[in-house]
Amino acid sequence: MHADPFFCTNHGRDEVKERHAAPYNSNEAESDTIVEVNSAVQSLMQSANTLFILLGAIMVLAMHAGFAFLEVGTVRHKNQVNALVKIMTDFGVSTLAYFFIGYHIAYGTSFFVSATQLTASNGYDLVKFFFLLTFAAAVPAIVSGGIAERARFYPILLASTLTVAFIYPFFEGMAWHGNYGLQDWLQHKFGAQFHDFAGSVVVHAVGGWVALGAILLLGPRNGRYRGGKVVAFAPSNIPFLALGSWILTVGWFGFNVMSAQTLDSISGLVAVNSLMAMVGGIVVAMLVGRRDPGFIHNGPLAGLVAVCAGSDLMHPIGALITGGIAGALFVYLFEWAQNRMPKLDDVLGVWPLHGMCGVWGGIAAGIFGQKALGGLGGISFMSQLLGTLTGVVIATVGGFLVYGAIKRIFGLRLSAEEEFEGADLSIHHIGANALD
Repeated sequence: MHADPFFCTNHGRDEVKERHAAPYNSNEAESDTIVEVNSAVQSLMQSANTLFILLGAIMVLAMHAGFAFLEVGTVRHKNQVNALVKIMTDFGVSTLAYFFIGYHIAYGTSFFVSATQLTASNGYDLVKFFFLLTFAAAVPAIVSGGIAERARFYPILLASTLTVAFIYPFFEGMAWHGNYGLQDWLQHKFGAQFHDFAGSVVVHAVGGWVALGAILLLGPRNGRYRGGKVVAFAPSNIPFLALGSWILTVGWFGFNVMSAQTLDSISGLVAVNSLMAMVGGIVVAMLVGRRDPGFIHNGPLAGLVAVCAGSDLMHPIGALITGGIAGALFVYLFEWAQNRMPKLDDVLGVWPLHGMCGVWGGIAAGIFGQKALGGLGGISFMSQLLGTLTGVVIATVGGFLVYGAIKRIFGLRLSAEEEFEGADLSIHHIGANALD
């Protein structure tokens, strides 16, 4: 069978066209495939980072249950309901304060834009806000433990709101966003910026030193000191105290490790350093605290507070030493403050635990982060010292201003009769148990 010559001629031309066109079409298709793959990988990484920091936010949110039970177990039985309610409501008002005011002060970010803009990059920026909010809300939770058993309800909520709206984000922005030129000055003067990876100073020292002002302005609980001697108020529930410590300890690995904020920045060093500092705090608090369960269960918290700042830089042995020193600091400073400073009735010991161990953590990062001591380097002791002192000054002045103004305008303290009856019945009109 013979094919039509015209058909054969056109067919040959078509083949020639296809042969010439094939390389171009192949390259174009390959290029499109690469773009699609890159886009898919980028989208997957954004989603993974969003999920990563969301899990961190949830773990730190769970730590607030730890704050609650640690306080519930430490205060007297007649103040347990108040302890639970304070932590929950403090978180509520802290969220509003940080969402509308504090986050903008720290990072210049506003939520008064369209939902389309807010959900860009798989909503990572929104979840990052959630994560950083849980840090901010830890400050009133810290203060709550120091002022327990004698504080009024709504004035304290107002103080928490103002703290999270203005005091905390002011220093947070300086340390973590480079606001007001502090970090640039430290870099120029000492060759390194102030380093606080997970908030030894930004969160814990700030919370502890704000609490110091509130505690001193409130004064000691009635009956706490008689004839110049301390009257010990035994913890109401050691199992609850221990439960609070364990919840905080577990959640702290979200607090520290997930401060990396992205999967490609995650560090096993942070995890192991947190572990070693925790263990150092436990062992030393056991030894110097004479096996006291209150000291032992606060020991890991002291170690974890101290290691936050340099957990991404230290050698694990440096972290162990940092945690051990923090455990001793907490025990000795708590006993000294209770026995030598009658006006400093710090129920949970939040000033030594968060305030002083946080200060130690900021300074320890400048010591054990050095290459000469096994650290990764890139850190300045003087920058750590000055950055830490800046945080202490801002927190102390801010705490006295906020709580002092509220004391003068509204009053901070329950009446003697209300305090004797207990905050549960006086404020919430219900006890922790049905028979109360």
